Amino acid sequence: MTRPDPRQTAALSAALSGAVDLSALKARADAANRPPAAPAPAQPGQAQGQSQPQSGFVIDVTEETFQTDVVERSLQVPVVVDLWADWCGPCKQLSPVLERLAAAANGAWILAKIDVDANPRISQLFGVQSIPTVVAIAGGQPVEAFSGAQPEPQIRQWLDGLLDALRDRLPGIRAAEAGATAPPEPEPEPEDERFVEAETAFSNGDYAKAEAAYQKILAAEPANEDAKAALAQVRFLARAEAADPSVVVRADTSPEDIDAQLSAADVELAGQRIEKAFARLLDTVRRTSGTDRDRVRTHLVELFGLFPPDDPAVAQARRDLASALY
Repeated sequence: MTRPDPRQTAALSAALSGAVDLSALKARADAANRPPAAPAPAQPGQAQGQSQPQSGFVIDVTEETFQTDVVERSLQVPVVVDLWADWCGPCKQLSPVLERLAAAANGAWILAKIDVDANPRISQLFGVQSIPTVVAIAGGQPVEAFSGAQPEPQIRQWLDGLLDALRDRLPGIRAAEAGATAPPEPEPEPEDERFVEAETAFSNGDYAKAEAAYQKILAAEPANEDAKAALAQVRFLARAEAADPSVVVRADTSPEDIDAQLSAADVELAGQRIEKAFARLLDTVRRTSGTDRDRVRTHLVELFGLFPPDDPAVAQARRDLASALY
């Protein structure tokens, strides 16, 4: 993001620290006989007469409240002054972004919104020539500024740089950041008793009962992906445990035995020989046709369902299957 013009920053600093004293602004406003705002009821820990923020970290500031809401607050955390007007289109784009970012900062900085039409003395104080103009105040002095509606990423970058530069100088920044609370954990969804029944049967080794429970869920909810994946797992483990490991030898010596090929692939997959199992079934697809080929293809696709969709071995086997079929 383009940094503020050093000449502009220097001019603001001179105005605020010398030519026009910030601490005198309220007195000057009173001397001009502007009607004083009625003080808000004091809150616990809040001095009588101190302005009441409209929301947590976004406040409307007037000439009467500038000393308290901007100067004094800026001794603890940066105060980002948003100079705007109701007729200003770009202001209506910028202000909501600043308000949202101020709320998210949890008090590490404060947004002070100032209507330049209602508060011309403040506009004159800052030497504002166009709006929106944003000025960061820290320790009672301007430290950064920019004009015009900026994209949100650039505003975030500007604010991050501001906080980084001031974190060791203003004690309120670290205090606010340390006190930021993480969003509450979402409430866990209640357990589905149908899945509890199926999972209990599965953990007890009762694959038939688990399969029946998952099939019952799918009968009511055919698109339930969790039930589909669990059913594939149950069916595979039931077949793999029932298979005789010697079936691999039988399948190797009898390529035409489709049942042996399917069982051998299950045994190999259970033994973590994944690519071997896929290669066996792919070879069988290539040399069969009709019903036999369809049985092998269905079995292979079911094995794919035991893995994450982006598993490299599965992705390669899917491409090989498509090539073998078409």
